[in-house]
Amino acid sequence: MAKRAVYPGMFDPVHNGHVDVIQRSLQIFDELIVAVVANPAKQPLFSMKERLEMIDEATSELSNFRIVAFDGLLIDLVARERADCIVRGIRAVSDFEYEFQMALMNRKLRSTVETVFLMPHEKYTYISSRLIKEVASFGTSVAGLVPPIVEKRLAEKYPPR
Repeated sequence: MAKRAVYPGMFDPVHNGHVDVIQRSLQIFDELIVAVVANPAKQPLFSMKERLEMIDEATSELSNFRIVAFDGLLIDLVARERADCIVRGIRAVSDFEYEFQMALMNRKLRSTVETVFLMPHEKYTYISSRLIKEVASFGTSVAGLVPPIVEKRLAEKYPPR
């Protein structure tokens, strides 16, 4: 029986740490669903369409996964997709505390679904979408931290000074 996992996130924007977790997940699971959450309360910089396009281009050489947009409870998406597991990236202890609470709530809501925490490569542990946007907003290059398509799209939103 194939093992299917869901990797949820805002991906606003997708960065190399996210891509690394996607690659690591594909070594463990038969199929991965990258689930891009629509959360207008967080006021994303990029539209859902833009985020989906950037993830698609950044992962074009990978297989056995698909990208979906969703809103609502993650555990409902997991059920609809008949997934066995939720994948979450953990960079530091500060990430773990929040993710641990979410994992326990998801377990309470659907006891058959496990959560797996994956660490990105060490060179990506300090990267966050928030920091990427902040640095780019000052016209500073984020080359090497994000896929080329994201670098291009950020430069369009935040022209060099």
